[in-house]
Amino acid sequence: MTTKKTAVLLANLGSPTAPTTKAVRRFLADFLWDPRVVNLPRPLWWIILNFFVLPFRPSKSAKAYQKVWHEKGSPLTYLTRQLTEKMAEQLSSQGVITNYAMRYGEPSIAKQLKAFKAEGVTDIIILPLYPQYSSTTTASIYDDLIKELNQWRHLPNFQFISDYHQDAHYISAVAESIKQAWDEHAKNELLIMSFHGLPEVLTKWGDPYFHQCHRTAWLIAEALGLNESQWMLVFQSRFGKAEWLKPYCVDTLEVLPGQGVKTVDVVCPGFAVDCLETLEEIAMENKSIFIEAGGIDYRYISALNDSVSHVSALIDLIGQKI
Repeated sequence: MTTKKTAVLLANLGSPTAPTTKAVRRFLADFLWDPRVVNLPRPLWWIILNFFVLPFRPSKSAKAYQKVWHEKGSPLTYLTRQLTEKMAEQLSSQGVITNYAMRYGEPSIAKQLKAFKAEGVTDIIILPLYPQYSSTTTASIYDDLIKELNQWRHLPNFQFISDYHQDAHYISAVAESIKQAWDEHAKNELLIMSFHGLPEVLTKWGDPYFHQCHRTAWLIAEALGLNESQWMLVFQSRFGKAEWLKPYCVDTLEVLPGQGVKTVDVVCPGFAVDCLETLEEIAMENKSIFIEAGGIDYRYISALNDSVSHVSALIDLIGQKI
C-alpha cells in the first residue's frame, strides 16, 4: 500500500542569471519564444525576435536589472526563494514538501518535478504565483508541467491552482499592506493599482485576466473603504505597437498632475513578489515620469513578498487542497 506524500510547487516567471547583456539575451530568447507569450506565426516571429529584438533589447534590459540587482541575486528569484522557505517551515509540520520553480531559467519545473518523484511524492499541488490567471503566464506553467508529466509512466495526483484573484486572505493581505504603508506615511490623494499589461486581443479570445484584475482591484478598494474617486486601475509594461489593455500606466501618470492630482500611492496587486517591473519600472522610472509631469509625491507600496500575511494567505490557499 502506497503512503500518501504531498508536495507543493510554487511557480514563478524566472529571471536572468546575472544582470549582463549575455545572460539577459539568453533569458529573453527563452521567454519571448514561448508561443503563449507572443502569439505571432513562428516563422515571422523568429525573424522579428532574432533580427529586431534580441540584438537591441538585452543591453537595455541589463541596465535596468543592474539598478535592482541584489547581492542575493535577482529580486524575483531570491524573494520567491525566501517566500518558499517560510512556507516550507510551516507546511513541513504537516509532512508536506515545499519547493519553487521558474518557468524560464532555473530551477526548472521539470527539475523540481523529478526531485519530487525521487522523494516518492504521490500528490502535487502546483501554485503559480500569479493571482490573476492569464494564458501568457499561468497557462504557460501548465504547459511546462504537462510536458514533463507526459514522459512519466506513473503519474502523481496533481492539483493546479489557476488563480486566486478574489481569495479573501489574499485580498486582506494586500489591503493590510496598504494600510500599513498609510500608517507609516499619510496616504496620498489617489491610490493607483497597477497590473501588468497584455495585448487587448487576448481578452477577445477569452483570456479572463482583464476582468480578474478589475475584480481584484474592486475588492481591495472595498476592503480599504475607498470610493471611486480615491483609486484607479492601470496597466503597465506595454511592449510593441499593438493595442494593450487600458488605461496605460505611463499615460495616466503624465496627465494626473495637470488634472490636479499631485500625490499618488502605487501598488501592484498582480505581483506576488517584487521584480524588475515593480522595482525599476514602477518605483523608479514611472516615479520620474510623474514628478516631471508636475507631481509632488509618489510612493510605491511593496509587493507582499515573504511577509507573514502573504505566507499565511498562501498556506490557507494550499490548505484547501491538501
